[in-house]
Amino acid sequence: MATAIRTSFFSPTTATATCFPSFHNQPLIRFHFPHSSKPRNNFSISSSSQSQSQFQSQPEAPRRRPPYIPNHIPDPSYVRIFDTTLRDGEQSPGASMTSKEKLDIARQLTKLGVDIIEAGFPAASKDDFEAVKVIATEVGNDVDDNGYVPVICGLSRCNEKDIRTAWEAVKYAKRPRIHTFIATSAIHMEYKLRMSKEKVIEKARSMVAFARSLGCDDVEFSPEDAGRSDREFLYQILGEVIKAGATTLNIPDTVGITMPSEFGKLIADIKANTPGVENVIISTHCQNDLGLSTANTIEGARAGARQLEVTINGIGERAGNASLEEVVMALKCGGHVFDNLFTGINTRHIYMTSRMVEEYSGLQLQPHKALVGANAFAHESGIHQDGMLKHKNTYEIISPEDIGLERSNEAGIVLGKLSGRHALRKRLEELGYELKDDQVESLFWRFKAVAEQKKRITDADLRALVSDEVFQAEPIWKLGDLQVTCGTLGLSTATVKLVGDDGSTCVACSVGTGPVDSAYKAIDLIVKEPVTLLEYSMNAVTEGIDAIATTRVVIRGDQKHKSTHALTGERVQRTFRYGEF
Repeated sequence: MATAIRTSFFSPTTATATCFPSFHNQPLIRFHFPHSSKPRNNFSISSSSQSQSQFQSQPEAPRRRPPYIPNHIPDPSYVRIFDTTLRDGEQSPGASMTSKEKLDIARQLTKLGVDIIEAGFPAASKDDFEAVKVIATEVGNDVDDNGYVPVICGLSRCNEKDIRTAWEAVKYAKRPRIHTFIATSAIHMEYKLRMSKEKVIEKARSMVAFARSLGCDDVEFSPEDAGRSDREFLYQILGEVIKAGATTLNIPDTVGITMPSEFGKLIADIKANTPGVENVIISTHCQNDLGLSTANTIEGARAGARQLEVTINGIGERAGNASLEEVVMALKCGGHVFDNLFTGINTRHIYMTSRMVEEYSGLQLQPHKALVGANAFAHESGIHQDGMLKHKNTYEIISPEDIGLERSNEAGIVLGKLSGRHALRKRLEELGYELKDDQVESLFWRFKAVAEQKKRITDADLRALVSDEVFQAEPIWKLGDLQVTCGTLGLSTATVKLVGDDGSTCVACSVGTGPVDSAYKAIDLIVKEPVTLLEYSMNAVTEGIDAIATTRVVIRGDQKHKSTHALTGERVQRTFRYGEF
């Protein structure tokens, strides 16, 4: 967007205010977790006896991430986590992230400890290419003291242009990967590809070989819609791409139609019947159309898959993907039935990563979302509350602290209007935020303004303030004044004064069908950036008459704001969203 607007004030729900969007790059925020002092590749987090899962009688011994070899995992119990939040997750309707937001999320994914980050679809657009390249260059070379650095992966269709573009984007990483795919189900080959089985096999084989010829020694191949593909054909095409140099075979349940028992058998059959399968890693990629993505992913792991493709919060095409937090915690809690499979995920970073993706993607979580939803660790009924007071394990199989959600103030600090900077910084550190001095200073005055209206500032208030003050970019325009007249006697009218970043002011008036419509039309007269308002909503974040509210705005740009759909190749209009507290 050439221009954008955001308000420079905080608005409780009791005030009358309008908040305007900003879609520009956002500043980096680093997260610090003082309760997780172990190195990234010490992965089993011991819990206190009070917060252990009902399945764990004793704390687990630390288990280390094995050395990374593209087509082999030295420890047969280790499961690689392949995160595709930045690629498949961004394909969620209504989700759109800037290059800077993607880089922030990629950095957070390394703190989480994911093995592979699918950073995007480089051939989709220039912006996607640059985002993947930056992630490969910066995140893909950030090796920690234990030798951990994530693989940076780029998606491509089975054609030379896509593959070459993907390689040009990811080759700067210490561990680059190309992920290429072609459909293998009868319905896709007949109606979408219009290709015979023989042509599909030849295309897959030759394109995997082409990817290897570029210098990429880590190539993943996906037979799209594998769940509905003929088994014998699958064995054949997978055998051919193994001979061509594929190191990982990803088996997608593209339309989410496969039942868990069926998907487990599919993985087992591929392992038993594919020539050369002992020389590659089997992966899963399960969509959630029937709500079975987590179950299917777990069954795939039980059947021998050692890479699981997931997204934060389960976001993705249509109903989404298998959720990283659900898959990882299911494996952790169900080790007694999963042959002690384990991952490299530092689970104490789950909650913060979830919040970050929710904020940046604009896709709000339903309250009852497993593990990271607002109600996941809430207990309202009397029977449940009584049980929790007597012993937490009566109704909680894991402790919220295990995923980085702190329910209590361990330091005993109660924040209010008389609190100082040190107390504020201390509580922010306890919540997992590591802010620069200037960010704390800016946040402090916002905090004081809110504290004047509230007797006590809650953790939810602080998270909302950090989201608004630190996650957001410097505005191009600020709201100077707003006056709206509306009622039953005539059309709504709005007068808006905007202040530019150079200090200049512009005033415009407009009429509309309501106060929001008239305000945005007045803004359009100043900004001169044609957009269509798709969604405008306001919801309370915290409780009470002095609660903090969040305003969500979704707009669609004009025809020049387009990107390419990763799977279909269709050019689609981009949407932009903004949330203001």
